Amino acid sequence: MNPLAFFELEREPFSNAPDARFYFNSEQHTQALTRLLYSVDSNKGLAVLVGGVGTGKTTLARRMLDSLPEERYESSLLVMVHSSITPEWIMTRISMQLGVEVPSTDRLQLLRQLYERLLQIDAAGRRAVVLIDEAQMLKTRELMEEFRGLLNLEIPGKKLLNIIFFGLPEVEECLKLDEPLAQRVAVKYHLRSLTPALTESYIKHRLQIAGAKRMLFRADTVTAIHGYAGGVPRLINTICDNCLFEAAMRKAQDVDLKIVQSVVGDLGLLRQALPADAAPAAIVVNNELDDIENMLDRLEQKA
Repeated sequence: MNPLAFFELEREPFSNAPDARFYFNSEQHTQALTRLLYSVDSNKGLAVLVGGVGTGKTTLARRMLDSLPEERYESSLLVMVHSSITPEWIMTRISMQLGVEVPSTDRLQLLRQLYERLLQIDAAGRRAVVLIDEAQMLKTRELMEEFRGLLNLEIPGKKLLNIIFFGLPEVEECLKLDEPLAQRVAVKYHLRSLTPALTESYIKHRLQIAGAKRMLFRADTVTAIHGYAGGVPRLINTICDNCLFEAAMRKAQDVDLKIVQSVVGDLGLLRQALPADAAPAAIVVNNELDDIENMLDRLEQKA
């Protein structure tokens, strides 16, 4: 049974694939974006957004990229996919993203090319911005020193390049590998998990964007979903997506607590066996980062 057809939805409401239409502009997301944009507009140099697994860092990075109009910014987003990245790769990729057409293989020459390109961007009245997602992958002193060197590209009274790190809490340990770089962090914001009230608003928001004409989750299920997911948006999406599928299979008009408990059991998210009449408040959830990360790994393996 297709839940889209059964619930008369226009699109999947709880996909974890990036989709700007579903951006949830909570108070903390607004605060984070405002601070990061201030960092760029004020030429602060280095800003950092820290958040746990699945809290929406990548979504916010893409949102920020979309918020930087081309006529005012030369911007790019680089995603660090593994920890074997070299300083040479970083320098080459950033140069290419900012418009260096034929990057030199000689480091000093490449640095000169990048500096000249940054001068061109500045002369055009624009700002150069590089967003680094999954920045916790930058685990070597050499990489941190490379970024410090990039931040040294400036002219009297003005920095030519702004860099923003988006990463797990470990990114703060990476920064400590080069203390002078850590001291240059001008703006830092911590993205937290959603509160129970925000979880309800988040679910309603995504359903509305998907074309739902009513709330498809009973009130007690929202409390339960928040507890099992620990307020992590990615886990909320996974649970809600499976709940809608299960409800459609059962031809239920909405999601009740039994469906939620069945789904989280199948997904391996139950912390303990719950009595049939257990209230949502009895749900025991460990919100430690390592546990959430392990849950996400299991879900990805199931997918």
